[in-house]
Amino acid sequence: MTHNTEITPKFHPEITPPLEELEAQERHLVFRQFTYEDAWALGSLLVELARERGAPLAIDIHRAGQQLFHAALPGSTPDNDAWIARKRRVVERYGASSYLVGTRFRAKGTTFEESSRLDPDTYAAHGGSFPINVEGVGVIGTVTVSGLPQLQDHRFVVEALEEFLKR
Repeated sequence: MTHNTEITPKFHPEITPPLEELEAQERHLVFRQFTYEDAWALGSLLVELARERGAPLAIDIHRAGQQLFHAALPGSTPDNDAWIARKRRVVERYGASSYLVGTRFRAKGTTFEESSRLDPDTYAAHGGSFPINVEGVGVIGTVTVSGLPQLQDHRFVVEALEEFLKR
């Protein structure tokens, strides 16, 4: 196994993408369908990418309230599972990635925690959870990772989704 110290090599983690870029990701990363087999294949891809990079991630895929995939890699902790649940709830409530939701609040000069009126122990608009959007249906689930800084978590999921949807 090659250990890559740069977790998301295609991106510069310090640069927050503009809202337009984040919104374009949501429009672009749409599934034709999403089956149990797709959940397994996507989850396995995420695990493979994380192992290649030595990323200490917990990985979760939910569809219609059911957990279809979960993996915890070395270096992840139970806290990562709590973060996954909080980020996933943001996607389920807003129908957009957890990072995009947080960025929209920041663009308005506030924060999700200050202005959403939602319990921060239940919801976290931090990067790492992305909607599973099926063409003609809408958001049916989430794919979520936790273990890296929030922008890297977001970019990690986006990169995996881009690779998966090319297949």
